[in-house]
Amino acid sequence: MQREAADWAEMDHMRPEGVSDATVEAVGQLSEALEWVERARGDLYSFHQLMGHADNLLGQAVDRLREAGHGEIADRLDTDLVGRNVLDGRWTFQIVEEFDDSYWSPFRAHERRVRDELQGGLRHVFEAEMKERRRSHGRPGHEALPPRRHRTEDTLQT
Repeated sequence: MQREAADWAEMDHMRPEGVSDATVEAVGQLSEALEWVERARGDLYSFHQLMGHADNLLGQAVDRLREAGHGEIADRLDTDLVGRNVLDGRWTFQIVEEFDDSYWSPFRAHERRVRDELQGGLRHVFEAEMKERRRSHGRPGHEALPPRRHRTEDTLQT
């Protein structure tokens, strides 16, 4: 058990002295909200890629229609749909950039500032404490930390 306690003390997710449970919970919830925003951003990138792929397929279909002798239909689709804005004045890359600049980046900055101000910049304090409560101490697969060879700080120093 001594090694387990040493592992927990070594963790870079330990609650700074004097930080209350309520603060850890509130910061944890703020970080969780950011995680949901990250997921939404991923879906936005999926939308971006799906729409780009769809537009490329549409262009190919237009070419095939033209090759099959349906030039008037191909011209109509080419003129009205190929390369069309998905929102007023915007292709999907512009939607992604606007989201990143107007919401995602400020949210990330605020979340980091709150962690800096209230938890000494530490990430995932709430989750680290939950892990410590829920894991079966001394059991394989329930270690407090990864083996030293997998730790970030060790790989960054080489």
